[in-house]
Amino acid sequence: MSISRNELLVPVNTKNRGTTPGEGKKAWLSWMASIVQLEGSDLIVKTGLPPRIRHRGALKDLATPPCTEDLMFQVAKDVLDPNQLNHFERMGSIDFAYDFEKGRRFRVNMFMARGKPALAARLITSNIKKFEDLFLPPTLGDVAMAAQGLILFSGVTGSGKSTSIASMLDYVNERKKVHIITIEDPIEYIFEDKKATINQREIGIDCTNFNDALRALVRENPDVVLVGEMRDYETFEAAIRAAETGHLVFGTIHASSAWQTFGRIYDLFPEQEREQIRKLMAYNLRAIIYQKLLPTLHANIGRIPAIEILINTPGVQKYILEGREGELLEIIKNSHHEGMLDFTSSLVGLVESEYVHQNVALQATPKPEELKMRLKGIR
Repeated sequence: MSISRNELLVPVNTKNRGTTPGEGKKAWLSWMASIVQLEGSDLIVKTGLPPRIRHRGALKDLATPPCTEDLMFQVAKDVLDPNQLNHFERMGSIDFAYDFEKGRRFRVNMFMARGKPALAARLITSNIKKFEDLFLPPTLGDVAMAAQGLILFSGVTGSGKSTSIASMLDYVNERKKVHIITIEDPIEYIFEDKKATINQREIGIDCTNFNDALRALVRENPDVVLVGEMRDYETFEAAIRAAETGHLVFGTIHASSAWQTFGRIYDLFPEQEREQIRKLMAYNLRAIIYQKLLPTLHANIGRIPAIEILINTPGVQKYILEGREGELLEIIKNSHHEGMLDFTSSLVGLVESEYVHQNVALQATPKPEELKMRLKGIR
């Protein structure tokens, strides 16, 4: 008889664990207020340590005593509703969103680690910044105003992909009377309707899962769609089919450069389907933007993005159809006049503009020797 992985989980027993009811909520609100006051981005709490806030990319301890195991269990009891607490007890983790105050909410994962509770929370605000405030190239405005196609942001977790997409969606929101639907897990930024009408759907609250939400899209009459992270075959296929049927679709994917994103996408599909996906990509891709956040030399600028932009021109389309994606970096390097940008050139610009230290740029690049030569003016 086979045993599922879920059956191997040890249930979390919160029944006789905790402090005084309400004490967990008090600690929780204090942590949330600290993030807002200190302009942090994340909170990480581990049993036995003081809470830590991520500020400008670095973790810093709050001036509070270490969190006891009982306090952490009381936070779970005070903050989670009965259904969420039951899920946490059964599965050992739970994702949820918490509305702190107007315009500020938190995306939270509470989880068990070596038998003790911990949590990680990300601050989500309605303060959606413009391109210039995020130091994004104006080319992305032209990309965002496309009538249809697939726009992918690639990079590691915490590279600012969601922030950049929010800026692009709000750029559209300010300029076009369109219907925008976002499908998120959970919602990251809160939009206010301007020229556009925006409906935001959160997995687990407004819909069961990504696949059900994507299937419902055709009945919701959107012009622009955000599908969040493309983690699997079904999500990516639904997204590219939506682009094929006339929608402008935004999504994120984990990859280490714009041109290497293709390999990451093809790996989602069985080998016999990859040629068909290659054709769909060739005809429906609008752009791939890779970004990485770097610490700056400026006290008033926390981190700044180094960017790589691939735009699907006829030349790029030809390379994709011929299976020559590995050669696209050369196209990017030679097509700055068409709005493209290679990662090395982006780093050079940041160093020469004195936003980023040369050593930081060298640590960030996969091609340090090429960057050194470029900084010396050698191409």
